Amino acid sequence: MFKLLLIEDDRTLFQEIEERLSQWSYEVYGVEDFNRVMETFTKTEPALVIIDIQLPKFDGFHWCRMIREHSNVPIIFLSSRDHPTDMVMSMNLGADDFIQKPFHFDVLVAKIQAILRRVYNYNTETNELKTWLGATIDYERNRVTNDQGAIDLTKNEVLILKQLIEKKSKVVSREELINRLWEDERFVSDNTLTVNVNRLRKKLTDIGLEQAIETKVGQGYVAKEQMEP
Repeated sequence: MFKLLLIEDDRTLFQEIEERLSQWSYEVYGVEDFNRVMETFTKTEPALVIIDIQLPKFDGFHWCRMIREHSNVPIIFLSSRDHPTDMVMSMNLGADDFIQKPFHFDVLVAKIQAILRRVYNYNTETNELKTWLGATIDYERNRVTNDQGAIDLTKNEVLILKQLIEKKSKVVSREELINRLWEDERFVSDNTLTVNVNRLRKKLTDIGLEQAIETKVGQGYVAKEQMEP
C-alpha cells in the first residue's frame, strides 16, 4: 500500500479525495497544522505528495521548495487558478505533474498510478552507472557528475535523459517521450514535457553540457554522442 500526503485545506475536497483514493488501496494522510507541513511530511514518509497551490500561511510553491530541499519524492500540484504561469512555476520547482480544478477523478488516479509505476518500478530495475559525454549518470541516485561538478535530477528529468541517451544521435519524438514518462498522452499537456526538458537542459548547463541535448524542430530531441569543439 502506497502512502500519499495530500496537502489540501479544503476539508470537503480532502475527504472526497481521501475516500476515493482509499478505494484504490492508497493510504492518504493530511495536514492538520499548516505551519508544520514539513513535520508531517517527514513523519509520514509518503511515496507521493499532492499539493494545492492556495493554502493558509504559505502557498504550495513554498512547500514544494521545502520538500525538494530534502527529497525527490514525486509531487503533483492541484490548482483552481487558470494561470499558465502556475504550471510553469510548478514544473520549474520540480513537480512531476499539474492538475487544474475541477478535475475528473479518473484523471487524478491515472496520473498517480502512472507516476508511482514509473518511479518505483524504475528505481528497482535500474541500478547501473552510465557514462555519457564525460559525465557519469547514477540512475539510482538521480545524479549526473563530471569534472565540473554534480547535479541532482528529478525522476522526470532522469527518465527523459535516460530515454535520449539510449537512442543517442537519433531523434526521440515528443510523443515517444510523453508516452514513456506518463504512459498515456491524453492526460499530459505538451507544455509539461517542454518545461521538463528545459529544466533538464538548464541543469546540464551548470556542469558544462549546455549543448548536450539538441532540439529538432517538428521532430523531437537528440542526445549528442560527442560535444562540438
